[in-house]
Amino acid sequence: MKLETERYLAKADECQANAARTTITNDAGRSAYLAAFHAAQALIFEYTGKVAKTHHGVHSEFSRLTMGKPELDSLYVFLSNAYNLKAVADYETGPDSNILPERAAAAIVEAGKFVAAIRRDLAPSL
Repeated sequence: MKLETERYLAKADECQANAARTTITNDAGRSAYLAAFHAAQALIFEYTGKVAKTHHGVHSEFSRLTMGKPELDSLYVFLSNAYNLKAVADYETGPDSNILPERAAAAIVEAGKFVAAIRRDLAPSL
């Protein structure tokens, strides 16, 4: 596994741990998304040797690379939905500006599954 891939996975682990540790739902939702985002960056870098820097770039390249891989292509849905949690946490105001606790809890679980799936996919390249 490439060094940069390992660094992205370490960042994904850090974000996942932060999501699980916090009691603030907006922070948990944002961190759950970032765990998936960095894991997606790891997969992209390992497969292509290229760094996708923007959210849109990571989403589109991840979708392209995982299409047709049954064990991975369903992960794109979480990546896309979790971005909405980040957007709520970062940009929304007013009564709908907080992520509901059950939604944050579900995102934490799904982010863990996302990172684990990426690790399984990348394991053969060790």
